[in-house]
Amino acid sequence: MSGFLDPVVLFFILGALAGVLKSDLKVPEAFYHTLSIYLLLAIGIKGGIELYHANPSGILLPAIATITAGITVTLIAALLLKRIAKFNNPDVWSIAGHYGSVSAVTFAVILTFLNDKQVPYEEFMTVLLVTLEIPAIAFAIFAYKSSVSSGKIEIRKLAHEVFFGKSILLLLGGLGIGYYTAAANNQQLNFFFFDLFKGFLAIFMLEMGIVASARFADLKKVGISLILFGVMMPLIGASIGILAGNIVGLSVGGTAVLATMCASASYIAAPAAMRIAIPDANPTYSLTAALGITFPFNIIIGVNLYYRMSVIVDGILN
Repeated sequence: MSGFLDPVVLFFILGALAGVLKSDLKVPEAFYHTLSIYLLLAIGIKGGIELYHANPSGILLPAIATITAGITVTLIAALLLKRIAKFNNPDVWSIAGHYGSVSAVTFAVILTFLNDKQVPYEEFMTVLLVTLEIPAIAFAIFAYKSSVSSGKIEIRKLAHEVFFGKSILLLLGGLGIGYYTAAANNQQLNFFFFDLFKGFLAIFMLEMGIVASARFADLKKVGISLILFGVMMPLIGASIGILAGNIVGLSVGGTAVLATMCASASYIAAPAAMRIAIPDANPTYSLTAALGITFPFNIIIGVNLYYRMSVIVDGILN
């Protein structure tokens, strides 16, 4: 219940209610984009600082496990969408790519959740965030292209969208800045990017609630199969993340973070890449599933649930 009543979650619910009630409440678009830049930079900078103090040799196995988990989630999502939900081939791989990738906002929420509970986690989790973002998208695209007999992919254009899109560029840039400031023992950024982080995240979640509520109307179009998928897939992804985290020896906090990342779905990097690589896919399906179903489920229920699952599995194994 304490996780459900977290102010960040309540801000999201307030925004969703405002959207459902057709209120004129809205965060100005320019400020919304500023907040998204701030959050991605803050995550990257914190990760860079923690990376500086981490043991580099300890990152390799978790990174391999993260990539494997992302591709596994993509494959399972594609199988469910094709065999059970009966989506066509372009939509199958487009949606699957969104779910194999990761939501940086959901990542920020689980870190805030763990920090509030004073649960420690590995310093390199932001590196794993970046590691999870790209491979699943690329895998889904190439899996789709290999399944069709015609059609060419503009590799350079796609690579530019994936590797130099806003989210990846800001995360990587933040990592570099954080690493440098830690090496120089410079703490001038700490107040703005760390102490104020949760307040800015709360305002961002208010807008995300409004945006997610706008997708609720699309649920009538996509049918019950996608709704069930949007709830089932996070649970499957979280289970894969918990398994991967325990195999490579992550802490309970680190395992909860990896589980939450595997349970989330991208709605920033993946849509941009899929528009180029799989133009025949219907973006309504992927965005409605990722933003209208899975994102609210993760924020309201999932984050707390995945942490509890990680604690239970750790208790059983240890």
